[in-house]
Amino acid sequence: MKRRDFVLLLSAAMTAARRLGAQQKAMPVIGFLGSGATGPFAPAVAGFRQGLSETGWVEGRYDRLPALAADLVARKVDVIAAIGGTPPALAAKTATATIPIVFGTGDPIESGLIASLAQPGGNLTGISALGIELTPKRLELLSELVPQAKVIALLVNPNNKSTEHVIQKAQQAARTKGVQLLVLTASSDSEIDAAFLVGLQGGALLVGGDPLFDTRLEQLVELAARHAVPAIYPAREFVAADGLISYAASRTWGWQRLGTYAGKILNGARPADLPVEQPTTFELVINLKTAKALGLTVPPSILARADEVIE
Repeated sequence: MKRRDFVLLLSAAMTAARRLGAQQKAMPVIGFLGSGATGPFAPAVAGFRQGLSETGWVEGRYDRLPALAADLVARKVDVIAAIGGTPPALAAKTATATIPIVFGTGDPIESGLIASLAQPGGNLTGISALGIELTPKRLELLSELVPQAKVIALLVNPNNKSTEHVIQKAQQAARTKGVQLLVLTASSDSEIDAAFLVGLQGGALLVGGDPLFDTRLEQLVELAARHAVPAIYPAREFVAADGLISYAASRTWGWQRLGTYAGKILNGARPADLPVEQPTTFELVINLKTAKALGLTVPPSILARADEVIE
């Protein structure tokens, strides 16, 4: 495979990439648009690079980074990678109807990004992580892990457009399991802190998927430990940071696929011709050290299904 170079430049909200090809052609520029601080997205950037490399693009090092940053300010990008949920994807869609956009989000149809998974049309395509659809399964797993919990709290960001849908899914699942659902909302650090002061002892917590919660990963895990609240999270990364349990599609897989899509677009594919992908496998990850600290015995049925057990 012919190797072509690009530069991935992290700035406040974007990443740039360029390609060394024929001298008469300008290098393409990839805008990397994400919500929250850039630090938590380091794995995303690594996966994105890998996906690009699989389609013939390898990173180069150049002294023209200030010029690339100027290109970004001038919107001279060839692809925008919107990672971190619906807000960056919507921001990118609002900004341009012509520059190709690859996104990673929950339900791109409900959020108004595209009209169809099979035929996204326009200038957008990407990955749908099925986060909302996994809400009932997460509640079921949490109830199985903590059978004595009669109340399960759902933590959501009220500013997320998918919140109402998540609540509806959780309410249906709670009725099926015969538990009470307590909806907690938080859109800031202080509100996250306050959510743990409403008397969750004796219950359990389901953390909804949201870019805010991703960037407050350590805060959420620390609060759950401090208040002795068993919690299930929307990504493996929470469990790796000493959270209790997670059930989700692999984010590494998603980031790699976005990088692959970006590479295909740079190679001439049109976003409208690239169906939005959905994961077909999901990871159940549990942290036995955290379970022990909470005084929980993990049922053999969960251990047998776990894709990863952290000890």
